[in-house]
Amino acid sequence: MAASSAEAQPRFGQSVKGLLSDKVGSCSVDVIALTRQVLKVSRSQELLGQAARNMVIQEDAILHSEDVKSPKNVHHNDTFTISAGGHPKECGAF
Repeated sequence: MAASSAEAQPRFGQSVKGLLSDKVGSCSVDVIALTRQVLKVSRSQELLGQAARNMVIQEDAILHSEDVKSPKNVHHNDTFTISAGGHPKECGAF
Protein backbone atom coordinates (compact mmCIF):
# COMPACT_ATOMS: atom_id res chain seq x y z
CA MET A 1 0.00 0.00 0.00
CA ALA A 2 2.89 2.28 0.62
CA ALA A 3 3.96 1.94 -3.00
CA SER A 4 0.56 3.02 -4.32
CA SER A 5 0.47 6.10 -2.09
CA ALA A 6 4.00 6.95 -3.26
CA GLU A 7 2.87 6.67 -6.90
CA ALA A 8 -0.02 9.02 -6.20
CA GLN A 9 2.38 11.67 -4.95
CA PRO A 10 4.13 13.85 -7.52
CA ARG A 11 7.43 12.45 -8.82
CA PHE A 12 10.70 14.33 -8.46
CA GLY A 13 9.03 17.34 -6.90
CA GLN A 14 6.73 18.02 -9.87
CA SER A 15 3.20 19.04 -9.16
CA VAL A 16 0.26 17.04 -10.43
CA LYS A 17 -0.54 19.94 -12.71
CA GLY A 18 2.97 19.74 -14.23
CA LEU A 19 2.66 16.00 -14.78
CA LEU A 20 -0.73 16.45 -16.41
CA SER A 21 0.65 19.21 -18.61
CA ASP A 22 3.52 16.93 -19.71
CA LYS A 23 1.08 14.14 -20.50
CA VAL A 24 -1.16 16.47 -22.54
CA GLY A 25 1.89 17.72 -24.44
CA SER A 26 2.97 14.17 -25.18
CA CYS A 27 -0.51 13.24 -26.38
CA SER A 28 -0.62 16.38 -28.55
CA VAL A 29 2.60 15.33 -30.27
CA ASP A 30 1.14 11.86 -30.81
CA VAL A 31 -2.07 13.30 -32.27
CA ILE A 32 -0.09 15.53 -34.64
CA ALA A 33 2.02 12.56 -35.78
CA LEU A 34 -1.12 10.46 -36.24
CA THR A 35 -2.80 13.25 -38.22
CA ARG A 36 0.22 13.51 -40.52
CA GLN A 37 0.20 9.75 -41.07
CA VAL A 38 -3.53 9.75 -41.87
CA LEU A 39 -3.00 12.57 -44.36
CA LYS A 40 -0.13 10.67 -46.01
CA VAL A 41 -2.23 7.52 -46.29
CA SER A 42 -5.16 9.52 -47.61
CA ARG A 43 -2.95 11.11 -50.25
CA SER A 44 -1.50 7.71 -51.12
CA GLN A 45 -4.99 6.29 -51.51
CA GLU A 46 -5.94 9.23 -53.71
CA LEU A 47 -2.88 8.67 -55.90
CA LEU A 48 -3.58 4.94 -56.11
CA GLY A 49 -7.17 5.63 -57.10
CA GLN A 50 -6.04 8.05 -59.80
CA ALA A 51 -3.50 5.52 -61.06
CA ALA A 52 -6.20 2.84 -61.21
CA ARG A 53 -8.51 5.17 -63.15
CA ASN A 54 -5.69 6.00 -65.56
CA MET A 55 -4.98 2.30 -66.10
CA VAL A 56 -8.64 1.65 -66.91
CA ILE A 57 -8.64 4.55 -69.38
CA GLN A 58 -5.45 3.22 -71.00
CA GLU A 59 -6.86 -0.30 -71.15
CA ASP A 60 -10.04 0.99 -72.81
CA ALA A 61 -7.94 2.94 -75.31
CA ILE A 62 -5.85 -0.15 -76.08
CA LEU A 63 -8.92 -2.34 -76.49
CA HIS A 64 -10.54 0.28 -78.70
CA SER A 65 -7.42 0.53 -80.86
CA GLU A 66 -7.38 -3.28 -81.18
CA ASP A 67 -11.02 -3.18 -82.28
CA VAL A 68 -10.21 -0.60 -84.91
CA LYS A 69 -7.26 -2.64 -86.20
CA SER A 70 -9.03 -6.01 -86.17
CA PRO A 71 -9.70 -7.57 -89.58
CA LYS A 72 -13.45 -7.65 -89.02
CA ASN A 73 -13.53 -3.84 -89.00
CA VAL A 74 -11.09 -3.25 -91.86
CA HIS A 75 -12.68 -3.06 -95.28
CA HIS A 76 -10.73 -4.99 -97.90
CA ASN A 77 -11.27 -5.08 -101.59
CA ASP A 78 -12.01 -8.80 -101.91
CA THR A 79 -12.21 -8.81 -105.66
CA PHE A 80 -9.70 -10.91 -107.52
CA THR A 81 -8.13 -9.99 -110.79
CA ILE A 82 -6.21 -12.20 -113.12
CA SER A 83 -2.80 -10.92 -114.07
CA ALA A 84 -1.37 -11.25 -117.55
CA GLY A 85 0.41 -14.44 -116.42
CA GLY A 86 -2.85 -16.08 -115.42
CA HIS A 87 -2.25 -15.90 -111.64
CA PRO A 88 -4.89 -14.37 -109.35
CA LYS A 89 -3.97 -11.13 -107.57
CA GLU A 90 -5.78 -9.88 -104.49
CA CYS A 91 -6.03 -6.13 -103.84
CA GLY A 92 -3.37 -5.35 -106.38
CA ALA A 93 -0.61 -7.28 -104.53
CA PHE A 94 1.83 -9.40 -106.57
